[in-house]
Amino acid sequence: MMRFYYLLVINIIALIASSIMLSSIFISRGLSATALMMLLIVVALSGHLLVLFKRQHQQSQQVILALANGDSTLGLARHHPMRQQFEQVKLQMQQARFDAEQQAQFLQALLIHIDLAVLVCDEQGHIIESNPAVSRLLGLKFTTDDGHLSQLGGIGNVLQKAQTNMRTTLQWQVGEQQDTLSIQLTIAQIQGQTRRIVSLQSIHDQLVHKEQQAYKRLTKVLTHEIANSITPLSSLAATCEGLLPDELCFDEQEDKEDLQLALTTLASRTQHLSDFIARFRQVSSLPKPTLKPHDLTESLESTLALHQQQAKEQGIKLTLKLECQQLVMIDSAQIEQVLINLVKNSIEALAIQSQQCESEEPEVTIILAKNSKQQLYVEVSDNGMGVAAHVVEMIFVPFFTTKQQGSGIGLSLSKQIMVSHGGDLIYLKRESGACFRCLFG
Repeated sequence: MMRFYYLLVINIIALIASSIMLSSIFISRGLSATALMMLLIVVALSGHLLVLFKRQHQQSQQVILALANGDSTLGLARHHPMRQQFEQVKLQMQQARFDAEQQAQFLQALLIHIDLAVLVCDEQGHIIESNPAVSRLLGLKFTTDDGHLSQLGGIGNVLQKAQTNMRTTLQWQVGEQQDTLSIQLTIAQIQGQTRRIVSLQSIHDQLVHKEQQAYKRLTKVLTHEIANSITPLSSLAATCEGLLPDELCFDEQEDKEDLQLALTTLASRTQHLSDFIARFRQVSSLPKPTLKPHDLTESLESTLALHQQQAKEQGIKLTLKLECQQLVMIDSAQIEQVLINLVKNSIEALAIQSQQCESEEPEVTIILAKNSKQQLYVEVSDNGMGVAAHVVEMIFVPFFTTKQQGSGIGLSLSKQIMVSHGGDLIYLKRESGACFRCLFG
């Protein structure tokens, strides 16, 4: 920097001296060779002065551009008049950049550890950022190179076509399991570019829990109201039947028989209704499970042994496949009741089918394995006719049944037991036969 000042002072002094000499020669001698030489010297000194200023300007510009690009290795000379201000600006920019990096690292760590699935994409639908929760929830892996909303199928189309912020719920299929997602979309301008910020959360468990709670409240109310009416009605029917004397005379003997039949039927039906109410109460008064570490293999083998004789009599083959083995926290008594209900339903369905038509050897298969999310599950399937499409949505509704002598309690109670264990009971559509899967949380 000092060299620049020295050159600048020398150039200015030489330029002034040359200008004075040029003026004197021009006044005294007029236009001459000496005057032309001095004029060339003045022009050269002026050009050199301009070069010095331009070089200094370029140096300052390079230093500022380097600082703007994050390169702090370049700087102004020690004696530069702007050095103090430059160093202050450099420190402020370094601190701002450090704070931004810290903030970005904090947000990145936050995204990794939260369970809420978050996607950030551009206006064309290309995924810029996603956290691990997205892969866990959707069963898909996105990369910043080729990730796109189109990989989300119908959900991606909805998100890409949306013109404003929105909140909605949509269905998502993960393998054979269907999930309900709560989706929130925010469209924002970040650094002058449009970004779509998407958050996704599974609300399947919450919906199932609310459904079960609604069923419980309904059954409690209905049980109380119906039981209050049935108890005196049953008692009155039995009393009337007992008070009816044998010597009671009627104009027609058939009238007496009709009266006896009516009272008997009334007593019988009220008793059946009382039994139904007792089963009704099972749905609303399921005890809280007592969780203990248990090997599901024992429960499966016990269930198989319990139904072996019945299956043999019906000509049905029972098969147990163990693809994994581990301890799980369950109430073994409740889970065994679920398994018994499912195996019993399969055997009964195959028995009815074998009576109606001849087909391949009827078989019930029980599988213990893990799904793609490493969830333990027990699958009970058969090679029968399966469940009719119009019935699938109703099979877990309490008291809905397709059997003539069925109560409609088994599947709804089984589902409630699985939900209380932090899991679920789902029906899987297969090409043939019925398949129920018990998922453990």
